[in-house]
Formats: sequence, C-alpha cells, structure tokens
Amino acid sequence: MKVGIIQQHNTSDIIDNRNRLITKVRKLASEGAQLVVLQELHDSLYFCQVEDVDNFDLAVPIPGQETDLYSNVARECGIVLVTSMFERRAAGLYHNTAVVYDTDGSIAGTYRKMHIPDDPAYYEKFYFTPGDLGFEPINTSLGRLGVLVCWDQWYPEAARLMALKGAQLLIYPTAIGYESSDTLDEQNRQRNAWITVQRGHAVANGLPVVTVNRVGHESDPSGQTNGIQFWGNSFVAGPQGELIFEAPVDEEVETIVDIDMKRSENVRRWWPFLRDRRIENYEGITKRFLD
Repeated sequence: MKVGIIQQHNTSDIIDNRNRLITKVRKLASEGAQLVVLQELHDSLYFCQVEDVDNFDLAVPIPGQETDLYSNVARECGIVLVTSMFERRAAGLYHNTAVVYDTDGSIAGTYRKMHIPDDPAYYEKFYFTPGDLGFEPINTSLGRLGVLVCWDQWYPEAARLMALKGAQLLIYPTAIGYESSDTLDEQNRQRNAWITVQRGHAVANGLPVVTVNRVGHESDPSGQTNGIQFWGNSFVAGPQGELIFEAPVDEEVETIVDIDMKRSENVRRWWPFLRDRRIENYEGITKRFLD
C-alpha cells in the first residue's frame, strides 16, 4: 500500500491551512498515493494550549461543509483519506474525531478519541468528551484501518483491541511537542519514548503503524508559557517495529511510503503472539488498579 503522509506547520489562517493540505493531498495522489493521512486537528492551530470557551466556535458538525470539502478531495483523487476534526455533536458536547473517507468520497467511518489528556498546554479535557464509539476498525476499499488519535498511542490496550477486531494497519493522527522549559536531554527522552511505545504496538500486534505529527512552533495565546514546539518526526513502522520512514523534527514533509501489507501475515506466523495469549488470566486488566 502506498501511504501518503503530510506533516505540516499550521497558522491561524484556517482557510490557508486547508488549501495547503488539499494541494499536498492532490500532489501525493498524482504520485500514486492510495491512502493519505493528515495530522491531528489539522485545520487550525492547536487551540488546547488555553481554556477559552470562544474556541468552541472552531468545532464543526459531522457531516457538514468541512467534511464535504475533504469528501470531494477523496473522490476527486480516488484515495482513502484520514482526517481529524473538532466535532460539534451538540451544544456543550464536542469530540476530537477522526473521519475516514473512501475512494468514492463517502464517509467510511469515524473514530472519537478515547483517551483525553489534561496537561499544561494540553488542556483537552476542557474541550473534548471522551469517545463513545469504542475501538472499532474502519472498513475501507483498501482494508480495515485501526484509526486512533494522539494520546491513544500510549495505550497498548487500544492498539490490541483494534488488532483483535481485525485492523490491518494502525494509524495515529497526532499533535505532540516539546515543553520549552524541559532540557534538551529530557525532550529527546520524551520523543524517543513516543516512538518506542508505538513501535512496540507494531511488534506486539504484528501490524504496521503510521503516525503523522504536526511540526513547527505555535505560541501560547495566554503568554503564560513559551508555546509548543511540535516535534514532527512522523514515521512509519513495519510489523516487527522496523522503521520504514522517519520525517525530520523541524520541517514540513509530504511523502509516500510503500508498506508491504502481506508482511504482517508472515510476521504473525513467526511470532504468534495472538495464539499464546493467556486470556483466562487477564481479568485484572479491566481494573483501575490491583491492590
């Protein structure tokens, strides 16, 4: 499968962000991409640096004019397209939602982000209600896509459940970066941990992983911090955790990565982790903590 990834630096100009994305999507499709993955909340700046009720004005209905825009691009280009939207489900009820379009422009499925962080400069619990659609792969003409979002990438349970339900590829639209007060060593430890845990999901489940992150600096509107330097480093890992592609940490990137989708079958035969699971002994995993 030829997978296009777009690692972009956003500005406050939503129309410009969308236009640049669509231009890049068309370019990748013209070069042979079959699937294109965009970063988390790609239409705007990462507004969760502050708690501001006015930011709810950025949310959009699904379906709506914004989804129609990406639907038309998917149909025009004949690709499967993974997008990430700030969903307005109802007044006072909002989600961080991935929307997947098939090659005919139809919405193949949606996924609402399940794990919601609440850290300095990442005040997502203020904005997003935790997802209620579960960990369900999305069926497309290219296969079953296990689409998760950002903070979900730290949880092996999410990746495992997607795999157990037949996902053939794990996909993580992402917005993660450095805290300006951290030392360079600490920044590198965090970024390497982020890569390592997702490569672990690839290994444990015998599936490729596609992660697309933002890049560039975004200021804190409140001025209380120095803002977020998104660390880019979008990557694709194979089913043994092997790195097939890594983007730079400080540049925009649009590229196509060729993934051998048949390789997972062989890897799972060599390493039959699903066969050897002791499911009768895992009841504790559903507890918050075991005393």
